[in-house]
Amino acid sequence: MNDPLSASIDAQRRGVEAMTQAIDVADSLPETIETMNNVDVGQTPSDVVYEENKLELLHYDVEAADIDVDPEDQSDVPILVVYALINRPYILDLQPNRSVIRRLLENGHDVYFIEWNNPSRLDQHLTLDDYVNRYIDNCADVVREESGQDAINVLGYCMGGTMSTIYAALHPEKVNALGLMAAGLYFDDTGGVLEKWGDDSFFDARRIHESFGNVPQEFLDEGFALMDPVDNYVSKYIHFLDNLDNENFVENFARMEKWLADGVDVAGATYAQFLEEIYQQNNLANNELYIGGEHVDIDNIDMPLLQIVAEYDHLVPPSASKPFNDLVASEDVETIEYSTGHVGLAVSRSSHADVWPEVCEWFAERSQIDEDDEEAADEDAAEEVAADESSTGTDETPTDDTATEDASAADLTADVDLSTEAAEIDEEDIEQVTEATAETDEEITPDTDIETVDGIGPTYADRLREAGIDTVDHLLAEDRETVAEIANASVGQVGSWIDQINGE
Repeated sequence: MNDPLSASIDAQRRGVEAMTQAIDVADSLPETIETMNNVDVGQTPSDVVYEENKLELLHYDVEAADIDVDPEDQSDVPILVVYALINRPYILDLQPNRSVIRRLLENGHDVYFIEWNNPSRLDQHLTLDDYVNRYIDNCADVVREESGQDAINVLGYCMGGTMSTIYAALHPEKVNALGLMAAGLYFDDTGGVLEKWGDDSFFDARRIHESFGNVPQEFLDEGFALMDPVDNYVSKYIHFLDNLDNENFVENFARMEKWLADGVDVAGATYAQFLEEIYQQNNLANNELYIGGEHVDIDNIDMPLLQIVAEYDHLVPPSASKPFNDLVASEDVETIEYSTGHVGLAVSRSSHADVWPEVCEWFAERSQIDEDDEEAADEDAAEEVAADESSTGTDETPTDDTATEDASAADLTADVDLSTEAAEIDEEDIEQVTEATAETDEEITPDTDIETVDGIGPTYADRLREAGIDTVDHLLAEDRETVAEIANASVGQVGSWIDQINGE
């Protein structure tokens, strides 16, 4: 019935229910707040293997993470993960069941990760040249040295993907395969929200830098939140209140809120350069980008390329990523497009079930060293050790070092049957080994070609020769910073070349 009395009673009933619900919510809030304050993020164990300025290079420990990987599934080439300069990178290691880092480790990949940390006031003048040619390149060299690989895999997320692309174009000889996750690469009326930054008629990035120095994280956080104000300021909290009694939901919500509130500032000069030259002028896609005076030639991107894009990404839509595939020189280009958002690629349950196994497999297929090449390299190394041993004579008692060399020489004899039943090695064989040894033990003199120095490959050598540095003597005549700038190498690398030349 629809009489006034029934309506009044119904209104009172709804009021009592609402009050009861409010009391229940109030009762559960203290426990919920404690849960939110105690959530852990970035739990996968790691070691800091390199530091520079604020930067820390992390290397993840599979054993400490209690991850069991079949040795046959272990990839030969490690992955260096490059995150954006905005927000904290633990979004890629938010919790064990939604951790990109753990997915990579579980699938046999050796993972390194750049933790940028918060820039200081003194860092406001850092540019893309500093981040790409200094920080990323130095980290890549550490990973290459620790892994023994000339070229490594690189996986970049968001702005980190853009910087990884620039790095691959400038240092293609150091990148085995390039993975890009929601990376902004192409800005020509693509429709992304961030493209509004590209309109220099009302947004002047330089004035932001001049006003603040480093761009405050609050400025960036509020800007991103206002892209969808109803969801970010209203809807998600209503949904949260509806799920207060769901501990898993509360923990997941708390981790995301912790990440959203845990922002970092961005070096002002880099922010302005990034917006002006990549967003506003689209110089990267137009192949007109220069950093540190060097052309970022995307024709150099000839290594395998994987784009991981989110269908509903309102920050970097697929249209800001996928067209770049047609601009590079690589003949091995793939795209994984998934029905999620920008952050969902990293943390959604479905992404971890459907996307990351495919990404891991893609890297694995491109990370196995050819066994024949590896065996040949081992044999060459063993021959060098055996030759060194023979040059010291056979009457001396071996030290610990020579005992190690003896073991390596034994590896060589394992491939050539030297048992009493084997055929004798004739004088011609011995003469060939002696000639090979003479070549590998060539003494470095002032007139020695620079490419003879270990670590100066064809790419570095060509850059140095163009500047008139052809020999070791020419190289030693220049200071380390000049050589580093000419070769587009780190000062540390140049130092290792000079130490080698000086016999240190």
